[in-house]
Amino acid sequence: MPETVAPRSNPTAATHEVTNQAPPLTGHDAADDAVLLEGLRREGAEWHTEELHRLGRLVGSAQAQEWAEQANTNEPVLRTHDRYGNRVDEVDFHPAYHHLMNASVSAGLAGAAWADERPGAHVARAAGFMVMSTLEAGHLCPVSMTYAVVPALRHAPDLAKTYEPLLTSRVYEAGLRTPAEKPGLLAGMGMTEKQGGTDVRANTTAATEAGDGTWRLRGHKWFTSAPMNDLFLVLAQTPGGLSCFLVPRVLPDGSRNTFRIQRLKDKLGNRSNASSEPEFDDTVAWLVGPEGKGVRTIIDMVTMTRLDCVIGSAAGIRAALAQAAHHVRHRSVFGAKLIDQPLMRNVIGDLAVESEAATTLGLRLAGAADRAQRGDAQERAFLRLATAVSKYWVCKRQPVAVAEALECLGGNGYVEDSGMPRMYREAPLNGIWEGSGNVNALDLLRALAREPESLDAFRAEVEAASGADRRLDAAWQELRGELVLTEDAPLRARRLIERAALVLQGSLLVRHAPTAVADAFCASRLAGDRGLAFGTLAPDTDFAGLLERLPA
Repeated sequence: MPETVAPRSNPTAATHEVTNQAPPLTGHDAADDAVLLEGLRREGAEWHTEELHRLGRLVGSAQAQEWAEQANTNEPVLRTHDRYGNRVDEVDFHPAYHHLMNASVSAGLAGAAWADERPGAHVARAAGFMVMSTLEAGHLCPVSMTYAVVPALRHAPDLAKTYEPLLTSRVYEAGLRTPAEKPGLLAGMGMTEKQGGTDVRANTTAATEAGDGTWRLRGHKWFTSAPMNDLFLVLAQTPGGLSCFLVPRVLPDGSRNTFRIQRLKDKLGNRSNASSEPEFDDTVAWLVGPEGKGVRTIIDMVTMTRLDCVIGSAAGIRAALAQAAHHVRHRSVFGAKLIDQPLMRNVIGDLAVESEAATTLGLRLAGAADRAQRGDAQERAFLRLATAVSKYWVCKRQPVAVAEALECLGGNGYVEDSGMPRMYREAPLNGIWEGSGNVNALDLLRALAREPESLDAFRAEVEAASGADRRLDAAWQELRGELVLTEDAPLRARRLIERAALVLQGSLLVRHAPTAVADAFCASRLAGDRGLAFGTLAPDTDFAGLLERLPA
């Protein structure tokens, strides 16, 4: 019989080469985006272009992308006690998180704009925040709150004199120390409690006057992000009503203020950022603003963080679009690049329209914020209504846009190392933070009822495009009739705010975007010539014109 030979495998044999895969999207300038740069120039901050490109190159680098991945993989860890049993209430972060924080603070994305007298400073900061958001959103929560705290803190001039120069610093120093001894400070906010949530007037945290110019707080907060920040604005009940207080983690004499961190939240996304439940017990605090006017005081901070929610969501849409566009430029299916397949052109083109509308609106708000801070009453009135409208709609669009972009990558987009799952988990956040959809829809009604000048400013903005597009004119005419507040206004508030956002975006695009973009937006979003999903634009759409606007 023939000799039997045992079967063997050759481990060095190559079965195939890796082909038809997109290369990593690294080594590029994340600020090389026509929509962003045109908005920067239009809103008065062209002087920031070179610095924005510097930040864009950092964001596009492999090093920065590694920081983003490490900061989310190695999540913050709570240490309530030291090895000897002493209460410390500290949160430890991976070094990558500190690299990200240093990059953002040094780029002026925290409070620096408030110390910059150049017109357009807040626009420059918003553009940088948008670029950095495309890299990693979690660490920008403390950055955003530090930016937003400044106008609220100015209700207490003595406190502002002490802390504002440090909040506007471009120096990041981690760790808890006496605030006045640090080269730069970060701020946070403690509003909601578990029994009330959005209804902050149901708060039970109590403040008692100490007789030495300070107050003592006792109670708990349900969602306080970035507990390692240096200062917090906190709401608490006083005999005069709900009031706003400044709570430092470390007191002026160097001792620790009582700030017991009960636990860190186990969140859907935003994993690099620590969100906590702190407990106050004889916690030292200083009153900010008049007693009993806490909501009115802290709303200045909330307004600015809502602005960042719009900018962050616009950036999230843009980042997802960039990944999808990169993939379809390199991937071939059925003998042609995906970018050349008609149906994919429709999907990517539709996402590009959504992204441009969100980015343009976000930068317009930043321009209004900048001019409002410099005394422009018309812009301040516009910002009041437009912030609620934009916060509702742009944040609502982020999850669906990111999901569609992820699908463009197919199975490649569903695995963690693509980065798309992290974008997807992050996408719902801004719609919840600083007021969910219903809160903003009802805020629109409140502005219409109490501040008619805000509607006048909104009308002027929309009508700046009157006669330029019949579909926009018709949509605005219809919306004007719906803005009359009837008894059923709360029931239809979401329909109203959605339409207001689309009309505002349409006006901006008709005036500022290329014809292909403005026409596609007005046809699909205002005239209804589309389906319910992305990729359903009409066949006569100028897809080539839309795809010219894709980020690199």
